[in-house]
Amino acid sequence: MDWEAILGVITAFLAKYWLQVVAAIIIFVVGRWLAKLISNLVAKALTRAHVEPTLTNFVKNLCHIALFTFVIIAALKKLGIPMTEFTVVVGAAGLAIGFALQGSLANFAAGVMLIIFKPFKVGDFVELAGKKGTVQEIQIFNTILNAPDNVRIIVPNGQVTASNIMNYTVNGTRRVDLVVGVSYEDDLKKARKVIEDVLAGEDRILADPPVTVAVSELADSSVNFVVRPWVKTVDYWDVYFNITEGLKTALDKNGITIPYPQRDIHMKGGVS
Repeated sequence: MDWEAILGVITAFLAKYWLQVVAAIIIFVVGRWLAKLISNLVAKALTRAHVEPTLTNFVKNLCHIALFTFVIIAALKKLGIPMTEFTVVVGAAGLAIGFALQGSLANFAAGVMLIIFKPFKVGDFVELAGKKGTVQEIQIFNTILNAPDNVRIIVPNGQVTASNIMNYTVNGTRRVDLVVGVSYEDDLKKARKVIEDVLAGEDRILADPPVTVAVSELADSSVNFVVRPWVKTVDYWDVYFNITEGLKTALDKNGITIPYPQRDIHMKGGVS
């Protein structure tokens, strides 16, 4: 390898284009510093506006990448490198990447919407895309839930926004819905009194809204009461289980029958 020839070519290039090279280096160094400065300022502004940290970091990084790309293009252009072909290649690559990642981009867009509009937050018990659980983390592409049986569920944000979002925590209270069936032969006023006494003995039931105890259906095997007390969300399952057990015990104690489906068979004729 003829090093002297190579050195001569480099020297000749620098002698002819040294101003462009120096200018390109200055553009690159100063532009890189400005890109970092501007992206940090954007992040601080978003933080002061109480934007979620996940979205703040993403916007900061996106801003830095966009500005730094612009700096590189400006530096290359200063060196006299034609940008037309370069721009076409970058555009085609971006289009191909966009098609390849359209599912991820949809999840990203949905994640931004979730972070901005906040239909739920970490710690809420929700139903998303048919899955129930406590929200552990809201990421830019996925939402992570912990199911009641401690199973970790990762739901793509695109599916979250494409379906109904049910937030069981946000209102602070929930209604316990129970159906209690009693026999047609039982005294309905007595049955109602027993049910109301059980509810009165549960201190975690709220006074407002008032409890509903009403006959809702004359079913095939029973007369059905709907029992609808209101409780704080954190007390829901404890009250649900406690009332269910208490109703069964109290109805048995007072001689009120809880019927179950049964069928009477009548045989005609004798056996030959």
